[in-house]
Order: sequence, then structure tokens, then C-alpha cells
Amino acid sequence: MDRLFPLRQFVFVIVALLVTHAAVLDLKAADTDNSSQLKRPNIVWLISEDNSKHFLKLFDEHGAETPHIAALAEHGIIYDHAFSNSPVCSVARTTLITSCYGPRIGTQYHRRSKLVPMPDGLRMFPYYLREAGYYTANNNKKDYNAIEGDGVWDESSGRASWRKRAEGQPFFYKQSFKTTHESSLHFPRKTYLNEETNTDPESVFVAPYHPDTEMFRYTYARYHDRIQMVDREIGAVVKALEEDGLLEDTIIFYFGDHGGVLPRGKGYAYESGLHVPLVVRVPKNWSHLVDETIGSRQDGFVSFVDFGPTALSLAGVEVPTGIDGKAFLGKGIKSQEVASRDFAFGYADRFDEKYDVVRTIRKGKYEYVRNYQPFNMDGLQNNYRYIMLAYQEWRELFERGELNEAQSQFFRPRPAEMLFDIESDPHEVSNLAGDPEHADKLEEMRTLMSTFVSDLPDLSFYPESELAKHAFDNPTQFGKEHQKEIAKLVEIADLSLVPFDEARRGLRRALQSENPWERYWGLISCTVHGEAAKRFVERARQLAESDEEPLVRVRAAEFLALTADVAPQEVILEALKETDDGIEAGLILNSLTLLRDGEPGYEFEISEENFRPSVLKNDTVQRRLQYLSADK
Repeated sequence: MDRLFPLRQFVFVIVALLVTHAAVLDLKAADTDNSSQLKRPNIVWLISEDNSKHFLKLFDEHGAETPHIAALAEHGIIYDHAFSNSPVCSVARTTLITSCYGPRIGTQYHRRSKLVPMPDGLRMFPYYLREAGYYTANNNKKDYNAIEGDGVWDESSGRASWRKRAEGQPFFYKQSFKTTHESSLHFPRKTYLNEETNTDPESVFVAPYHPDTEMFRYTYARYHDRIQMVDREIGAVVKALEEDGLLEDTIIFYFGDHGGVLPRGKGYAYESGLHVPLVVRVPKNWSHLVDETIGSRQDGFVSFVDFGPTALSLAGVEVPTGIDGKAFLGKGIKSQEVASRDFAFGYADRFDEKYDVVRTIRKGKYEYVRNYQPFNMDGLQNNYRYIMLAYQEWRELFERGELNEAQSQFFRPRPAEMLFDIESDPHEVSNLAGDPEHADKLEEMRTLMSTFVSDLPDLSFYPESELAKHAFDNPTQFGKEHQKEIAKLVEIADLSLVPFDEARRGLRRALQSENPWERYWGLISCTVHGEAAKRFVERARQLAESDEEPLVRVRAAEFLALTADVAPQEVILEALKETDDGIEAGLILNSLTLLRDGEPGYEFEISEENFRPSVLKNDTVQRRLQYLSADK
């Protein structure tokens, strides 16, 4: 037995070593499994409100110095073609959080008349991050036009922070900075007279569509100051991440939520309203997820529908189906492919009480702007816009005849379609749509737009009041069920783009149609054709007097007033008195305001007595009445 003891001891030691080794392997495997769950990049979005790329020297030679944002760029990528899909807050932010085009899912109006549900089976993208183990925090602006649902944010408040997460938990943190918001330029006249700006007003560049006045220069200078203030605020957040030892584990996005905020920026579907600054800082520990050269500029086009899937891609989370965007960073996404992207879609509908239907396509160096109701001039009253003294002065100078052609465009009816070469005309004052040398490009862009809005499908070819009644309970389903009808309405709207002789038969059919919305768009196209469409005056009189749809009667009165000098007051005031729908009344009041403030300038006597009590509860109606009842 004694002779076997060394052998037994040896066997025991060997077994013990094998067990220990197996345990170590199990622990290593467990560590690997845990790291696959926990080792994900943190993602931070820092969003400045209401500023286009034109106000940062990093993107435009005339912009303000932003050293903290520039420092992000030194360790990341500058995106020279980043676009908000809409030039106003709630619509842009809803596009960001849903990754869906607003006119497809019913979120295109600001302020919303009704919260709409998300498309069936789809959630706001932070939900998917949270399900994958991320701590999601929003500080703190939401402003969504869609129903949020549960499980999107762990916290959304003015105190939200990544510091409240569990130890080692990856996080998605979003912070908005209101320092540059439009309201920062709603200063009173005494401020203009008594408070100096840090930026020298004589040093600023004034866009060619603005009058070069002391007021505009002061407003520009004040906004440059705000840009520099928000740069410091962004720097403070980056410093906090660094102090927490998180900077090299965190992918930081800085961008503006849409353009603005000098006049003809926020709220208007031009480059000044849609083209935003975007910088992405890439941390050392996650540079393998980014196929870009650090410190470089990316020329490919990205827009807000792409930001959600990009966050999911970087986090290694599956991107859901049913969205409109496409990731531009993450594993397997190549810089060369992103650089080949050259398309961005934009939209502007009712913003506050000002109604419109504008769609844009930026493709390569060209922007195509489709004004579906071009008689609604850009400068039509929007109460919130005209709080700004620069807006007020601009309109006063126009009314006194003291503006040049480029400066006057804002207050005149627009062409139904506009084509701009952004490389040679970055401020979009020279419309190439009538230039024979660009006829082929115009036709290409026109066809691209018509196909795109038909295929989407774009719900705005129905009035908002109709959507509120029949679509907003499930907008995407409504769009699918009515896609053929929408395509027909697009076709009728596009009759305004061809010579009248080519459009005549189609317009006649539309005006005789049993479908009220075909009659509606037929009248709009007739209004665009103007004098040439006078042969339809008698049919328009019939529609104005007796059409069963109030909005058709109003469009008929609008056509008659603008084309044949037929007084519109009786038809419009009767439609206002008849309706019990505040949304519908808001659209009617838009036509009234246009006909009163534009040429030839019809007088209207209007007060709360013209409305049913239920209609007066509508905010849009109240804003219009506030303006219309004031002394002009």
C-alpha cells in the first residue's frame, strides 16, 4: 500500500489540476459571454436647437468659431451633407425618434392636431436599445407627434443623466440645448438699442435674400453669440464624460435639430431650414466600428431617418423592418458606400397656423423644391415667426418697396417648382426651373418627386382635417389602402406643371369628378395656371356655390378671387360659419389670410361671431383670429 501512495497522490494532483483548469475555462467563457452583453459602445447625442450648418465656421467660412465642436471633429468625422427631413422642431424630432418620413406616418404637422400611433409592429428606436440592455436617458426635449409607448426611456427629464445607470451598463444619452432656439432672437427693441453683442455686427455675412440693415446685422451677430454659447455647453458635457472615464468608450454625435433661425430658416424648406451640422466623435476603443478616416470629412448624404438605425447598428442591435432610414455607421458599413449616397427628402406642411404643402429632393448638387400650393407665399403670417424684429422689419421694407428682387421673393407667390444649383447658388435665390439648359435636369427631378410621393405614399394630398377624421387612428394602414387614390391626386396636382393646353382635359375631368379631393386638387392646379385657366371660371362658380365639400367651395372661391377678381368673402365666411371642425376652420382661415394680405387684398370683417363655439377652442383658429383682429 505504501508503495502505491505516491501514485495515488500523483493521480489526485492531476485530477485537481484538470478540474481547476476546467473551472478557469468556464470562468473565461462566462467572462466572454458577459462582455458580449456589457461591452457595447455608449452613444451620446448632443443636439443644438434651430441652427443650420451655415452658422458654424467648421461648415461655412462665414460661421462662428466653435472650438469644442471642432475638437470633436479632430477625433471623428464631419458630415458635409447631413439633413433634417423637416425644418421645424416637432416634425424633425419625430422623424429622428421614429426613423420614418412624417408624411407617410401622419406626423408631418406642427403643432399636431392629434397624436398618432406608431406604424404597426414598430417602436421608437431607443426601445430596442433598452431591450438590448442599454440605459436610455433623455434630457429632456421630446416634442413627438407620435404616441411614445412604454419602454422607450429609463428617464426623460431635466435631470436625466448617464450617471444613474447600473455599474458597467452601456447607455444612450440624448441632450438638447435650447440656447440657440428661435426664442433667443425674440428680443425687445430696447435690447436692440441698448445691449451690444460680443460679435461685431459689421463682421457678419448677410444672406443675399435678407436686407443688409442694422437690425439684420445685429440679429445675425446675436445669433453668432448664441452659437458660441452652445459650443461651450457641449464642451461641458464632453468634459463630464472624460472626468467619468467614459470618453473613449462613447460615440458622440453633435448635430442641429433643423435649420434656422434667422428669417427664412426654421419653418422653410430651403437649405437654410434643412441642412444641419453633423460631427461624430469616434472613441479609440470603438474605432473598429467606423470605416472612416479619423479627422476626415464625409461627403455622402445622411438624413434624420438614418440616425436611429445608425445608433442601433453601432450598438449591434438588429434594425427593425418598416422604417425609412439606413445606417451610415456600424459593423459592415463601408465609407465608400456612404459616400455614394446623394439623396435627401424634405417636407413642410402646416406649421402652427400657416398651411402649406412643400416637398424637396436634394440630389447631388441640385435641390428641387415642389410647391404644391405656390400661391401661399413664404412670408404669409405666422404669429410666432413675426415676433422677431427682423421679420417685422423685412415685411415693412417689402411693403414700402425698398427690397431688391432676391429680398422680395419671400413675400411673393412662388413658382410651383424650383431648381437650385447649390454649388453655385448656396442661398437659393436663382431658380433654374425656367432655364432651357436645365430642362433635362428639371424633368428628371420632377419625375423623381412624383414617383417618390406616390410610392411613399404621402398622406398630405388629403387635407389635414380629412386625415384627422379618417386616417390618424392608423395612418400607415390608411396610406396603404388609399395609395392608388393618392397617386391620382399627385397626377392632378402635377397638371399645374405642364402647359395649359396639355393639362386642360385632365383638369376638366378633375373638376367634374365625383371624388371631392380630385375636385380640390383640380382647383388648386387651375389657380396655379392663373389666367390660362379662366375657361373654368363657370365651373368654379358652380363649385363655389353648391359643392357638398366646404373645402372644395373655399378652393373654388380662392381660384375665382386670384384669377377672375371674383369677391371671395361670402363663400369663405359661410364656410367658416358652417364648419364645426377646428382643423378645417384653420385651413379656411389660411385662405382668408392669403386673400386679405396678398394681391389684390380683399377686406374681411371677421370676429368670433363667425364661428361655432366648438371651433373657437382650436389653437390654430385662435392664433389666426388674434392676428386678423389686430390693426394692420
